[in-house]
Amino acid sequence: MAAPGCPRGSGRWWRCVLAGALLVAGTTSDAGKSVLVAGLCRWLARQGVRVAPFKAQNMSNNSMVTLDGGEIGRAQAVQAAACGVEPSVRFNPVLLKPGSDRTSQVVVLGKPTGFASALSYRARKAELMEVVLSTVADLRADYEVVICEGAGSPTEINLRATDIANMGLARAADIPVLVVGDIDRGGVFAHLFGTLALLDAADQALIAGFVINKFRGDPALLDPGLARLRLLTGRPVLGVLPWREELWLDAEDSLSYTADGVVGRPRPPLGDQWLRVAVVRLPRISNATDVEALACEPGVSVRFVTEPARLADADLVVLPGSKSTVDDLAWLRRTGLADAVVDHHRRGLPLLGICGGFQMLANRIDDRVESGAGTVDGLALLDLDVEFATGKTLTRPHGTVFDAPATGYEIHHGRVTRHAERSLITLPDGSGEGALADAVVGTHWHGLLENDGVRRAFLVWAADRAGRAGFRPAVDTDFAAARQAQLDLLGDLVADHLDTRAITHLIEHGAPPGLPVLPPGA
Repeated sequence: MAAPGCPRGSGRWWRCVLAGALLVAGTTSDAGKSVLVAGLCRWLARQGVRVAPFKAQNMSNNSMVTLDGGEIGRAQAVQAAACGVEPSVRFNPVLLKPGSDRTSQVVVLGKPTGFASALSYRARKAELMEVVLSTVADLRADYEVVICEGAGSPTEINLRATDIANMGLARAADIPVLVVGDIDRGGVFAHLFGTLALLDAADQALIAGFVINKFRGDPALLDPGLARLRLLTGRPVLGVLPWREELWLDAEDSLSYTADGVVGRPRPPLGDQWLRVAVVRLPRISNATDVEALACEPGVSVRFVTEPARLADADLVVLPGSKSTVDDLAWLRRTGLADAVVDHHRRGLPLLGICGGFQMLANRIDDRVESGAGTVDGLALLDLDVEFATGKTLTRPHGTVFDAPATGYEIHHGRVTRHAERSLITLPDGSGEGALADAVVGTHWHGLLENDGVRRAFLVWAADRAGRAGFRPAVDTDFAAARQAQLDLLGDLVADHLDTRAITHLIEHGAPPGLPVLPPGA
């Protein structure tokens, strides 16, 4: 609510708002919650509002390390960038990192607290709800506005009793809710109506409006449907966000890319040859966004692959991070991809391993922590051994790679215990990290390719070993600027296509009283 005497009409009323908040829920996963939250955060930050993102519970293997050595979902780190603030463990107090179809590592306020199954995790929900409510209360005391992101759908009626991320949070903290639906999937009106109708009366009372995402075409074609939805639900559609093909950076997971696995929007090469990059989409892939910086470069075609044949014409193969290194290595062998990777190496073509992918390149992996498999053979493409430790490495180091300054972040249990290769990265104390062999590069650092100088030197190295003399790397690609431009675009979309006055009112006053209840109302 606003404090007495707040000035109106000057655009400065935010200074008088106490504990403003809004929760963005989605009809489905990947409906657009993360990007809408980022857009709202950017829109507010550009007005000088002190705004913070919040996701009570995130299930993702895409994560980031904060300055204080905690781990949060990468989407919340990107949303923090939209706010112009450093990532904090408070922005994502509970992170679930799936290691199999049945178990996940549970990270609370940035630190791993063990593993849990779906059933055993339910027993912790009361304790975790206290963490969530305490954290969001602290944020609302420290910031003028908190924009919350839900998880999955708010209408998982089998899970509602123990929900801490959607209506459970909204009810406990009295936060108004917008529901976003992806029209590109089809059936968006049914999705929006059904999401509301399956909630109980108290939950429905907080659903204040809808947003439609990824619309292509003339918005006037939607008008009859928008009017009918308002008549049926008593709630307005507060905007229709258009499809913009530029919005592909920082995807929540690798499944968000195009159907054929292409990352980004490949631009023509500067020289007369392309550099073709095949990234193995592991079952438990983590930090798939590591390769997005490559896809920003002209003449670099990056594609996620799951079949051995797709490696046959690749110039560069990337083994990305994994939440289950040993299990994903076994999958590589079952599918024939391991043989295809080894064949790629035998032909002298370049290979990059990142974190779990780096560990797979070792001679031996001793894992009694993550998989419990004990000692297994790696691909033996780098002369080193890896052992998993109970403690998790969570750091944001810096050093030098290919004579260029580099920063990154580490998130892993596996540690190199024997190393007979040249180091890839030189650390400030003179020690090394990673490995650089004839045509193989390996590192535990995520985000390494986001360093422009490192990425350019790496592309020169890879093109040389791939025999792509006609490939020419750009000298002016600025990855950080590309990310900021995308966040600015999200802020523009919010400002241009949403009813920002109505959203402002929701943040200031909460959901309006007397909203109708739709049957069956759970």
